[in-house]
Amino acid sequence: SFAFLRIHLHGFVSLDLQSCEGCDQEQNSVEKLLRKVEGRMKDLFQNGIKLVKSLPALMRGESVDRYLATADGRIMEYDFDEVLYDENSPYQNIKVLHSKQYGNILILDGDVNLAESDLSYTQAIMGSGREDYTGKEVLILGGGDGGILCELVKLKPKMVIMILNIDQMVLDCCRKYMRKTCGDVLDNLKGDCYQVLVEDCIPLLKRYAEEGRTFDYVINDLTAIPISTSPEEDSTWEFLRRILDLSMKVLKPDGKYFTQGNGGNLTEALAQYEEQLGRLHCPVEFSKETVCVPSYLELWVFYTVWKKSKQ
Repeated sequence: SFAFLRIHLHGFVSLDLQSCEGCDQEQNSVEKLLRKVEGRMKDLFQNGIKLVKSLPALMRGESVDRYLATADGRIMEYDFDEVLYDENSPYQNIKVLHSKQYGNILILDGDVNLAESDLSYTQAIMGSGREDYTGKEVLILGGGDGGILCELVKLKPKMVIMILNIDQMVLDCCRKYMRKTCGDVLDNLKGDCYQVLVEDCIPLLKRYAEEGRTFDYVINDLTAIPISTSPEEDSTWEFLRRILDLSMKVLKPDGKYFTQGNGGNLTEALAQYEEQLGRLHCPVEFSKETVCVPSYLELWVFYTVWKKSKQ
């Protein structure tokens, strides 16, 4: 065990204790030691201490890394207990970790994508139960976990086209480890009322637009909006603008476009996205709602966009 005591000029005192834990008895010993240190500090400084705060231990070097960051940069500790899948595709790192609380969680490049507990996400990006998909034509962009497709086919649509956007390994992984989310819809790439296409969505959207093919609903589950407007994010913003414009071109005049936004705390990024909605080739209107997604450990914003009616 190692202890680091730091005394700062402005009166802040920190004590970091690093210990190699081997059993619950050792953990209890550390907690008792910290309580004794806290009591001794109070005795030494008498009434001179404004606040004493003990933080939970950070667990390092375990077989399963339990720490992930929220969209706004806060570190969250999960109850992961097993790594079910961890592979690198040509495009990204793909993990499925098991959580005691949330079930299996799909994590792409370190970001939580979806957990088996996150039906609220799927429902929100489909319109929160307000839409009638019976006999409708729907285009899904992304959605590799299969959750949206699984819920849609229950609602008797005429046809659902899902463009996975090139990473076949995500689909293969979810087919095996996210079955509580996707059911059996990913077992085959084509069903009675759906078809899954593994290809780049932009050329396909362009082709649909040129052919005049339109949809009642476009559901974009490709990526969250960027969290900054720095130069390295320009390509992501440009990608989102192109997807928005092309989606409007294949959306019927009375159709609706659904997409995720980002975490509720990222107000500047959300405002930037709403500004982009005013720059499309056709005028649009939008609404948004904030939903609690369990495994995200934060509130998440979802958008509904539609073409502005001509008066």
